[in-house]
Amino acid sequence: MSDSISRRTFTTLTAGFVLASAADPAEAEDKAKSGPVEASFERNYPAPSFKPSWKKAQLSRLMVQDFVIYAHSDLPMVKKLLAQEPALLNGTMDWGAGDWESGLGGASHMGRRDIVEYLLDHGARIDIFCAAMMGQLAAVQSFLALQPKLVDAKGPHGLTLHFHAQVGGRESEHVLDYLQSVKKIELKPVPWLKPNPSAKKIG
Repeated sequence: MSDSISRRTFTTLTAGFVLASAADPAEAEDKAKSGPVEASFERNYPAPSFKPSWKKAQLSRLMVQDFVIYAHSDLPMVKKLLAQEPALLNGTMDWGAGDWESGLGGASHMGRRDIVEYLLDHGARIDIFCAAMMGQLAAVQSFLALQPKLVDAKGPHGLTLHFHAQVGGRESEHVLDYLQSVKKIELKPVPWLKPNPSAKKIG
């Protein structure tokens, strides 16, 4: 598995996940430059009786965004930003329409075991997608025993549990075998994974 990818390659690979497609390329570029926009909302239900006090400032959305992006591919920057603001560890970014992603989530679906291990060592909240990528078969089996429908769960950008096991490479092949035994799906090549000549074809 490649230890790193270029910024251009990363941008190309993830642009389809993060930004909605537009018929006019100029329109898509304008939307990207303008930044996120919060959806309009008015309650059509009673307001909760509990009123938050907001005693502490929220994390900067820009800093959370940058941390999540760097967590896909850049361990030194992850270390730098986390040292600057430890609360980024479990911060999540909504890329639009509820596509929530944490640094751990980004590192997991890119197969960046080094970044995942660093985040877990600092207390990041592991989930079934991370466990699948890391080759933690017992954890994945426990999750599915608790709720079998999790086999169809989608992680950030709609990426499947099978995909996360796939990007884990050789260390998670046994998890992928297990998931395919539970529910067989068609697996497509992952552009940033080096081919494994000894791997058996699945799907």
